[in-house]
Amino acid sequence: MAVLPSCVFVSGALLAMWAYGIRINMTRSLPLGLYRISDDPNAGLVAFCPPVGVMDESATRGYRGQSYGFGCPDGAPPLMKPVVAFPGQSVEVSAAGIAVERRLLPNTKALPFDGKRRPLHAWPSGNYRVEPGTLWVASTFHPGSYDSRYLGPIRAEQVLYRMRPLWLFE
Repeated sequence: MAVLPSCVFVSGALLAMWAYGIRINMTRSLPLGLYRISDDPNAGLVAFCPPVGVMDESATRGYRGQSYGFGCPDGAPPLMKPVVAFPGQSVEVSAAGIAVERRLLPNTKALPFDGKRRPLHAWPSGNYRVEPGTLWVASTFHPGSYDSRYLGPIRAEQVLYRMRPLWLFE
């Protein structure tokens, strides 16, 4: 009997958090916890929709889960990642991973397969300059993150919002 009131309470709390700009991260790409949407254009974390060409693949492979109408045009939630390179910076993609301004970022080596042994296609190795209107995103928290190591730079228009940590569980 107490299940129904509990479900109503939890649903209401989640809806209120959403309305106040609080997002929950339960992925390994960022520390587990609560994040607050920020108006600061320099906030170092973003939520974005992948480009149309990979949007379906990332959703069907389960990289983005389900959002039940809150998120990207395909119905799946956005990816939440740290911004590692801003316009004007240099990025090098190599077999060792992503280096920004010649500093190799930990856990950014592209993997040949995901956790279910499905092939992944790494962004081409090379030296890149971050163009105006683009960002590079990569998780240094988890080596299996789906980010710029596979997507390359993302366009600023793909960013739904920027975030800052509010309360981390780790």
